[in-house]
Amino acid sequence: MTRPDVVVHATAEVLAAATAARLITRIVDVQSASGSASLVLTGGRIGIAVLREVANTPAATAVDWRQLDIYWGDERFLPRGHPERNETQAREALLDHVDMDPARVFPMGASDGPWGNDPDAAARTYEEQLLNQRRPEDRGVAPSFDICLLGVGEDGHVASVFPGSPAVYETERAVIAVRGSPKPPPIRITLTQPAIRCAAEVWLIVSGSDKAAAVAMALGGAGQVSVPAAGATGRRRTLWLLDRAAAAKLPPELLPR
Repeated sequence: MTRPDVVVHATAEVLAAATAARLITRIVDVQSASGSASLVLTGGRIGIAVLREVANTPAATAVDWRQLDIYWGDERFLPRGHPERNETQAREALLDHVDMDPARVFPMGASDGPWGNDPDAAARTYEEQLLNQRRPEDRGVAPSFDICLLGVGEDGHVASVFPGSPAVYETERAVIAVRGSPKPPPIRITLTQPAIRCAAEVWLIVSGSDKAAAVAMALGGAGQVSVPAAGATGRRRTLWLLDRAAAAKLPPELLPR
Protein backbone atom coordinates (compact mmCIF):
# COMPACT_ATOMS: atom_id res chain seq x y z
CA MET A 1 0.00 0.00 0.00
CA THR A 2 1.31 3.43 -0.92
CA ARG A 3 1.71 6.05 1.79
CA PRO A 4 -0.70 8.90 1.05
CA ASP A 5 0.60 12.30 0.01
CA VAL A 6 -1.34 15.30 1.31
CA VAL A 7 -1.54 18.71 -0.39
CA VAL A 8 -3.52 21.57 1.16
CA HIS A 9 -4.73 24.63 -0.73
CA ALA A 10 -6.18 27.80 0.74
CA THR A 11 -9.72 27.65 -0.63
CA ALA A 12 -11.98 25.40 -2.67
CA GLU A 13 -11.50 27.68 -5.66
CA VAL A 14 -7.72 27.44 -5.45
CA LEU A 15 -8.01 23.70 -4.91
CA ALA A 16 -10.06 23.27 -8.10
CA ALA A 17 -7.71 25.39 -10.19
CA ALA A 18 -4.55 23.75 -8.84
CA THR A 19 -5.98 20.25 -9.29
CA ALA A 20 -6.93 21.06 -12.87
CA ALA A 21 -3.37 22.18 -13.60
CA ARG A 22 -1.96 19.09 -11.89
CA LEU A 23 -4.34 16.84 -13.86
CA ILE A 24 -3.41 18.33 -17.22
CA THR A 25 0.28 17.94 -16.44
CA ARG A 26 -0.13 14.32 -15.38
CA ILE A 27 -2.20 13.36 -18.43
CA VAL A 28 0.35 14.96 -20.74
CA ASP A 29 3.19 13.14 -18.98
CA VAL A 30 1.43 9.77 -19.31
CA GLN A 31 0.59 10.38 -22.95
CA SER A 32 4.16 11.41 -23.69
CA ALA A 33 5.39 8.15 -22.19
CA SER A 34 2.84 5.71 -23.61
CA GLY A 35 0.81 7.51 -26.27
CA SER A 36 -2.50 7.42 -24.42
CA ALA A 37 -3.92 7.76 -20.92
CA SER A 38 -6.95 6.73 -18.89
CA LEU A 39 -8.91 8.77 -16.39
CA VAL A 40 -11.76 7.94 -13.99
CA LEU A 41 -14.01 10.92 -13.31
CA THR A 42 -15.88 11.80 -10.14
CA GLY A 43 -18.97 13.91 -9.64
CA GLY A 44 -19.84 16.24 -6.81
CA ARG A 45 -19.33 19.95 -6.40
CA ILE A 46 -15.52 19.97 -6.27
CA GLY A 47 -15.09 17.22 -8.87
CA ILE A 48 -17.14 19.09 -11.46
CA ALA A 49 -15.42 22.36 -10.52
CA VAL A 50 -12.09 20.74 -11.40
CA LEU A 51 -13.40 19.70 -14.82
CA ARG A 52 -14.71 23.20 -15.43
CA GLU A 53 -11.29 24.62 -14.57
CA VAL A 54 -9.66 22.19 -17.01
CA ALA A 55 -11.99 23.36 -19.78
CA ASN A 56 -11.20 27.02 -19.05
CA THR A 57 -7.42 26.58 -18.87
CA PRO A 58 -5.41 27.32 -22.05
CA ALA A 59 -2.99 24.56 -21.03
CA ALA A 60 -5.73 22.02 -21.79
CA THR A 61 -4.71 22.21 -25.44
CA ALA A 62 -1.58 20.27 -24.48
CA VAL A 63 -3.73 17.17 -23.86
CA ASP A 64 -4.37 14.86 -26.78
CA TRP A 65 -8.04 14.39 -25.96
CA ARG A 66 -8.57 11.77 -28.65
CA GLN A 67 -5.98 9.59 -26.91
CA LEU A 68 -7.71 9.61 -23.54
CA ASP A 69 -10.02 6.94 -22.15
CA ILE A 70 -12.72 8.31 -19.84
CA TYR A 71 -14.51 6.25 -17.18
CA TRP A 72 -16.70 7.08 -14.18
CA GLY A 73 -16.31 6.01 -10.58
CA ASP A 74 -20.03 5.95 -9.97
CA GLU A 75 -23.30 7.08 -11.43
CA ARG A 76 -26.83 7.90 -10.36
CA PHE A 77 -29.14 5.40 -12.06
CA LEU A 78 -31.29 8.00 -13.81
CA PRO A 79 -32.33 8.56 -17.45
CA ARG A 80 -29.64 9.58 -19.93
CA GLY A 81 -29.15 13.33 -19.92
CA HIS A 82 -30.69 13.80 -16.47
CA PRO A 83 -29.07 16.89 -14.88
CA GLU A 84 -28.11 14.93 -11.74
CA ARG A 85 -26.14 12.28 -13.60
CA ASN A 86 -22.38 12.60 -13.22
CA GLU A 87 -22.03 11.99 -16.95
CA THR A 88 -24.33 14.89 -17.80
CA GLN A 89 -22.44 17.26 -15.52
CA ALA A 90 -19.04 16.12 -16.79
CA ARG A 91 -20.09 16.62 -20.40
CA GLU A 92 -21.40 20.10 -19.70
CA ALA A 93 -18.30 21.07 -17.70
CA LEU A 94 -15.59 19.60 -19.94
CA LEU A 95 -16.21 16.76 -22.37
CA ASP A 96 -18.47 18.71 -24.73
CA HIS A 97 -15.78 21.37 -25.04
CA VAL A 98 -12.85 19.19 -26.14
CA ASP A 99 -12.24 16.90 -29.10
CA MET A 100 -12.94 13.54 -27.47
CA ASP A 101 -13.13 10.26 -29.35
CA PRO A 102 -16.67 9.05 -28.50
CA ALA A 103 -15.49 5.44 -28.66
CA ARG A 104 -13.12 6.13 -25.76
CA VAL A 105 -15.76 7.60 -23.44
CA PHE A 106 -17.37 4.93 -21.26
CA PRO A 107 -20.41 6.23 -19.36
CA MET A 108 -22.21 4.00 -16.91
CA GLY A 109 -25.69 2.79 -17.80
CA ALA A 110 -28.83 4.91 -17.52
CA SER A 111 -32.25 3.84 -16.27
CA ASP A 112 -33.71 4.28 -19.76
CA GLY A 113 -30.93 2.26 -21.42
CA PRO A 114 -31.16 -1.14 -23.12
CA TRP A 115 -31.18 -2.92 -19.74
CA GLY A 116 -34.45 -1.32 -18.75
CA ASN A 117 -34.76 -0.27 -15.15
CA ASP A 118 -32.29 -2.97 -14.03
CA PRO A 119 -29.18 -1.54 -12.35
CA ASP A 120 -27.65 -4.99 -11.89
CA ALA A 121 -27.69 -5.60 -15.65
CA ALA A 122 -26.23 -2.14 -16.26
CA ALA A 123 -23.48 -2.83 -13.71
CA ARG A 124 -22.63 -6.18 -15.32
CA THR A 125 -22.44 -4.50 -18.73
CA TYR A 126 -20.05 -1.86 -17.41
CA GLU A 127 -17.93 -4.52 -15.76
CA GLU A 128 -17.71 -6.35 -19.10
CA GLN A 129 -16.59 -3.12 -20.76
CA LEU A 130 -13.84 -2.72 -18.18
CA LEU A 131 -12.70 -6.31 -18.65
CA ASN A 132 -12.53 -5.76 -22.41
CA GLN A 133 -10.32 -2.70 -21.86
CA ARG A 134 -7.73 -4.52 -19.79
CA ARG A 135 -4.30 -4.96 -21.30
CA PRO A 136 -2.38 -8.23 -21.06
CA GLU A 137 -0.31 -6.86 -18.20
CA ASP A 138 -3.37 -5.80 -16.18
CA ARG A 139 -3.92 -8.30 -13.39
CA GLY A 140 -6.77 -6.74 -11.44
CA VAL A 141 -10.55 -6.74 -11.84
CA ALA A 142 -10.38 -3.57 -13.95
CA PRO A 143 -7.91 -1.81 -16.25
CA SER A 144 -4.91 -0.16 -14.63
CA PHE A 145 -6.38 3.34 -14.80
CA ASP A 146 -3.68 6.00 -14.89
CA ILE A 147 -5.63 8.39 -12.64
CA CYS A 148 -8.78 7.81 -10.60
CA LEU A 149 -10.42 10.96 -9.25
CA LEU A 150 -12.62 10.58 -6.18
CA GLY A 151 -14.59 12.84 -3.91
CA VAL A 152 -15.20 12.03 -0.26
CA GLY A 153 -18.56 12.36 1.49
CA GLU A 154 -19.22 13.64 4.99
CA ASP A 155 -19.59 10.01 6.07
CA GLY A 156 -16.32 9.00 4.41
CA HIS A 157 -17.87 7.35 1.36
CA VAL A 158 -16.12 7.28 -2.01
CA ALA A 159 -17.83 6.74 -5.36
CA SER A 160 -21.09 5.12 -4.15
CA VAL A 161 -19.37 2.85 -1.64
CA PHE A 162 -21.01 3.86 1.65
CA PRO A 163 -19.94 2.92 5.20
CA GLY A 164 -21.23 -0.45 6.30
CA SER A 165 -22.96 -1.12 2.97
CA PRO A 166 -22.66 -4.40 1.03
CA ALA A 167 -20.31 -2.60 -1.38
CA VAL A 168 -17.55 -2.27 1.23
CA TYR A 169 -17.39 -6.04 1.56
CA GLU A 170 -17.09 -6.70 -2.19
CA THR A 171 -13.80 -8.39 -3.07
CA GLU A 172 -14.33 -9.84 -6.56
CA ARG A 173 -16.62 -7.67 -8.66
CA ALA A 174 -15.41 -4.49 -10.36
CA VAL A 175 -18.81 -2.84 -10.70
CA ILE A 176 -21.99 -3.33 -8.70
CA ALA A 177 -25.45 -1.84 -8.35
CA VAL A 178 -26.24 0.04 -5.14
CA ARG A 179 -29.71 0.13 -3.64
CA GLY A 180 -30.82 2.16 -0.65
CA SER A 181 -28.11 4.79 -0.98
CA PRO A 182 -28.25 7.16 2.01
CA LYS A 183 -27.89 9.99 -0.48
CA PRO A 184 -30.55 10.41 -3.18
CA PRO A 185 -31.19 8.93 -5.60
CA PRO A 186 -31.26 5.55 -3.84
CA ILE A 187 -30.21 3.45 -6.85
CA ARG A 188 -26.70 3.86 -8.26
CA ILE A 189 -23.89 2.05 -10.04
CA THR A 190 -20.38 2.14 -8.62
CA LEU A 191 -16.85 0.91 -9.02
CA THR A 192 -15.87 -1.26 -6.09
CA GLN A 193 -12.80 -0.84 -3.91
CA PRO A 194 -10.93 -3.60 -5.82
CA ALA A 195 -11.55 -1.71 -9.08
CA ILE A 196 -10.48 1.62 -7.58
CA ARG A 197 -7.29 0.03 -6.31
CA CYS A 198 -6.39 -1.01 -9.87
CA ALA A 199 -5.55 2.63 -10.58
CA ALA A 200 -1.91 3.65 -10.66
CA GLU A 201 -2.84 6.90 -8.93
CA VAL A 202 -5.89 7.67 -6.80
CA TRP A 203 -6.58 11.36 -6.15
CA LEU A 204 -9.07 12.21 -3.40
CA ILE A 205 -10.27 15.79 -3.85
CA VAL A 206 -12.03 17.22 -0.81
CA SER A 207 -13.28 20.66 0.17
CA GLY A 208 -15.32 22.03 3.03
CA SER A 209 -15.34 21.84 6.81
CA ASP A 210 -18.17 19.29 6.71
CA LYS A 211 -15.66 16.77 5.31
CA ALA A 212 -12.90 17.46 7.85
CA ALA A 213 -13.82 14.66 10.25
CA ALA A 214 -14.01 12.09 7.45
CA VAL A 215 -10.64 13.20 6.09
CA ALA A 216 -9.05 12.93 9.53
CA MET A 217 -10.47 9.46 10.11
CA ALA A 218 -9.46 8.16 6.68
CA LEU A 219 -5.90 9.43 7.00
CA GLY A 220 -5.73 8.52 10.67
CA GLY A 221 -6.01 4.78 10.16
CA ALA A 222 -9.74 4.08 10.19
CA GLY A 223 -10.95 0.85 8.62
CA GLN A 224 -12.46 0.90 5.15
CA VAL A 225 -15.75 -0.65 6.33
CA SER A 226 -16.53 2.35 8.53
CA VAL A 227 -14.68 4.90 6.36
CA PRO A 228 -14.48 3.66 2.74
CA ALA A 229 -12.15 6.51 1.79
CA ALA A 230 -9.47 4.83 3.90
CA GLY A 231 -9.43 1.93 1.44
CA ALA A 232 -9.20 4.05 -1.70
CA THR A 233 -5.53 3.69 -2.55
CA GLY A 234 -3.50 3.73 -5.74
CA ARG A 235 -0.93 1.13 -6.75
CA ARG A 236 1.77 3.77 -7.12
CA ARG A 237 0.39 6.87 -5.46
CA THR A 238 -2.47 8.00 -3.26
CA LEU A 239 -2.90 11.77 -3.26
CA TRP A 240 -5.20 13.74 -0.99
CA LEU A 241 -5.92 17.20 -2.39
CA LEU A 242 -7.63 19.34 0.25
CA ASP A 243 -8.64 22.87 1.01
CA ARG A 244 -7.83 24.27 4.47
CA ALA A 245 -11.35 23.66 5.72
CA ALA A 246 -11.24 19.97 4.82
CA ALA A 247 -7.78 19.64 6.40
CA ALA A 248 -8.76 21.42 9.61
CA LYS A 249 -8.91 18.31 11.80
CA LEU A 250 -5.73 16.63 10.58
CA PRO A 251 -3.04 16.28 13.25
CA PRO A 252 0.22 18.14 12.51
CA GLU A 253 2.09 14.96 11.63
CA LEU A 254 -0.26 14.31 8.71
CA LEU A 255 -0.02 17.79 7.27
CA PRO A 256 2.46 18.55 4.47
CA ARG A 257 5.72 20.11 5.58
